[in-house]
Amino acid sequence: MPNSSAGLRLGFLAALALPAAAQSPTVQRLPDGVLVHLPPARALAVRTVRLQVVANNIVHVRSSPLDSVSSVASLMAVAPQGPPVSWQFKQKKGEATLSTATLNATVALATGAVTFTDKKGNVLLAEPAGGGASFMPVQADGQAFYQVRQVFASPADEGLYGLGQHQNGVMNYKGQQVDLTQNNTDVAVPFLLSSRNYGILWDNYSITKAGDSRDYEPLNTLKLFSKEGNEGWLTATYVKKDKPSEVLFQRPESVIQYDFLEDQKNFPVGLKLGDALATWEGSIASETTGLHHFLLRNAGYAKLYIDGKLMVDKWRQAWNPGTALVPLDMVKGRKYTLKLEWNPDGSESYLGLQWLSPLVGGAQNEYSFRSEAGRDINYYFVQGTPDEVISGYRTLTGPAPIMPRWALGFWQSRERYKTQQEMLDVAAEFRKRQIPIDNIVLDWSYWKPDAWGSQEFDPSRFPDPDGLIKTLHERDHLHFMISVWPKFYEGASTYKAFNDKGYLFKRNIADRTKDWIAPGYTSTFYDAFNPAARTAFWDLLSTKLFNKGIDAWWMDASEPDIYSNTTVATRKALMTPTFLGPSTQYFNAFPLQNAKGIYEGQRGTAPNQRVFLLTRSGYAGSQRYAAAIWSGDIGARWEDFKNQIPAGLNFSLSGLPYWTSDIGGFAVERRYEHPNATDQEEWRELQTRWYQYGAFCPLFRVHGQFPYREIFNVAPAGHPAYESMLYYDQLRYRLMPYIYSLAGQAHHQNSTLMRGLVLDFNADPAVRNIADQFMFGPSLLVNPVTNYKARNRKLYLPATTGWFDFYSGKYLPGGQSLTADAPLERMPLYVKEGSILPFGPAVQYTAEKTADPITLYVYTGKDAAFTLYEDEGTNYNYEKGAFANIPLSYDERAKTLTIGARQGTFPGMAAQRNFRVVWVSKDQPTAWAPDAAAGAPTVQYAGSAVTVKMN
Repeated sequence: MPNSSAGLRLGFLAALALPAAAQSPTVQRLPDGVLVHLPPARALAVRTVRLQVVANNIVHVRSSPLDSVSSVASLMAVAPQGPPVSWQFKQKKGEATLSTATLNATVALATGAVTFTDKKGNVLLAEPAGGGASFMPVQADGQAFYQVRQVFASPADEGLYGLGQHQNGVMNYKGQQVDLTQNNTDVAVPFLLSSRNYGILWDNYSITKAGDSRDYEPLNTLKLFSKEGNEGWLTATYVKKDKPSEVLFQRPESVIQYDFLEDQKNFPVGLKLGDALATWEGSIASETTGLHHFLLRNAGYAKLYIDGKLMVDKWRQAWNPGTALVPLDMVKGRKYTLKLEWNPDGSESYLGLQWLSPLVGGAQNEYSFRSEAGRDINYYFVQGTPDEVISGYRTLTGPAPIMPRWALGFWQSRERYKTQQEMLDVAAEFRKRQIPIDNIVLDWSYWKPDAWGSQEFDPSRFPDPDGLIKTLHERDHLHFMISVWPKFYEGASTYKAFNDKGYLFKRNIADRTKDWIAPGYTSTFYDAFNPAARTAFWDLLSTKLFNKGIDAWWMDASEPDIYSNTTVATRKALMTPTFLGPSTQYFNAFPLQNAKGIYEGQRGTAPNQRVFLLTRSGYAGSQRYAAAIWSGDIGARWEDFKNQIPAGLNFSLSGLPYWTSDIGGFAVERRYEHPNATDQEEWRELQTRWYQYGAFCPLFRVHGQFPYREIFNVAPAGHPAYESMLYYDQLRYRLMPYIYSLAGQAHHQNSTLMRGLVLDFNADPAVRNIADQFMFGPSLLVNPVTNYKARNRKLYLPATTGWFDFYSGKYLPGGQSLTADAPLERMPLYVKEGSILPFGPAVQYTAEKTADPITLYVYTGKDAAFTLYEDEGTNYNYEKGAFANIPLSYDERAKTLTIGARQGTFPGMAAQRNFRVVWVSKDQPTAWAPDAAAGAPTVQYAGSAVTVKMN
């Protein structure tokens, strides 16, 4: 089969020399699908289509301009499990159709276009008329590939979600571009979920654009006019920061493209960014009427005005630029004034402004995937409700292991604990104040300054790491997570061993570039695509760290970020070649392979201890390696906070269930380091609102730069901020029976903890674009407050059900928008009608005691069901069946709650349980008050079904 580079080159030549004469298509039936050979048509048209049945609702599609498709094993997909699926095949004039119990996949024998329908013939997904596949020959590291593009038709009312984690505040990607490039704060996951009850897993590791897959264009492809009205440029003015009246440089600029380190040379010669402010002024005009998109990439402070209206006002730390997306309706030929103000806020900073023209014609009802390098077009179609589609994703890429119970509690971290004593003091203070906590994190630079990659503690600051960890375990009942990077300093003790065996990427060493640590050190990363290098990396972690009692791993810079703020071309050069092939081909898969090595290494070393990985980047399949992803080095600003909500929701809709952001934001403006009274109160409010939101994320974790992020360092006891953070921390721990049951469901039923509203209310079109509300599990509607000084917020209660205010128990009908009270101490929180919420006793850490009694709040009005899941919490015995489920059900007509017969058992299980039952109804609004619930009826439970009648 011509899957090699040489084969592809021959295939290109053959394709270009195809005769015009036609021949009949042929269909070859295979054990798991069909292989369709089309007659030669035009050069680089589809010649071969392979349909493979994976499950009743999953079909694997591969298409190629050659006479075969690639057989290279997937990194993201796992081998199919279970017995073969029954399917049928029919061929009629012009069409070949493969059918399962739930769907039909039809190949047009003239074009190779594939259409998916349900059993009633309703179209779920189709290519445009004439086909949507295209192939363009490209070269990478001397190997031949195709740049591949697949276009799909998309009705106007379709919602598109998933695709990883991105920071532009967008929930529904319909009509948008999603850049699937791993980067600090952006995580590429090529899985799309549609509101039309299907999903697509795009099996490609190269940089990919999804949705509107065209490239953004430089500003000079618009009509530009200077401040004075001259056509062809904008007026760029650079002034002294401390004396803005003094102009340093003024010049015409038609491109604003200072996005990367390599672009710094394009600034005016002699300009010192740290001492300057810059402004671009003039007007823009387009030759097309319609919705334009502008993409601003900035570090420092940036304000963008269009026609005098402030469109962007944001800050990002100088060393880690972020993006803002500005949609703008423009009329052909009309001038729009543009003003961009920039304070670099550092001696090295970044800025760029690009645009996309409107989608016109049929393109308005299409979306596509376009990848830089592939052997063919390769994707999986998954049919079903949104939950079924996510379950299909995990069928393809592997289940999510159950996280250790402690990982679902509260984590404290900062950038960074500089000494052993600092960590011990913080841990002791938490316990003294009785603030519930389970995990403390040691961030980077615990090694000697010149020994990054040694995985050894600096003895001057951490004289007894074994004793530190032992004390945290035994005295403080805390788990200990440590930061590990795939990075090696050239002078580190471990560098030579890895380098001699060919386990390291060579280019950054050869370039002699230095990192940002004074005085700067030359470094590189290990090649995680090399199985032997992965094993060596785990062995290093195991012998230097794991044997000290490390509980979990924080895997930083896993994009990989070998040399920060460089162009994609440079980043690819720094990881070329990989063990598997060109970095262009495998660019996005590094975090997947990095997690694989540590997960498999620890499971081999300590098979009865659950692995926990927190990693800054991930890919399709990362969840099977116990990897949770956090949103990277985001800014500590209100707009950053707001953007985390759709970022986390779309990440969860990508099929990976465990996600978190740095509560409070990572990078901090200087005004907060030594704040005046006004800034101090804003800081406290930002931390409080973010903390309220974080308590309902899959992982509940505080982290960031100075000021310190411990509750008691944010505000003093008695302050509303302190009391609110303590309240939500305690609520999180009371909810642990519910949360751990969600974790069990995420593994056993492939469910999702943090749920965009389309998961549960897809039939309600009003939820399609809601980016700032979500369900936490099946019952809780979470409504974060993301505006400074807001004391209420507008929200929508989804239709088809009623809702109870969590704090008062008051009933409200669904399908309505309202303005809810939101005092600083509370975030609006609602419970879905027909819910059973289990609460445990107050605890200081998850393993302090068995959750007994459990208080069941039953929210009546509709039938309700919930399954209480339990296992040992720290090992993998659940994979062997050692777990228990207690089904809970409420019958609205009979007004009875049934605590069903326990199913399963595990070592240490509490055979006898006590349940308290609290009823909440329209006529009996009952506030959540766990201590007051002590007087509620108590049911003794020994594993057999018990029924309780509503009082």
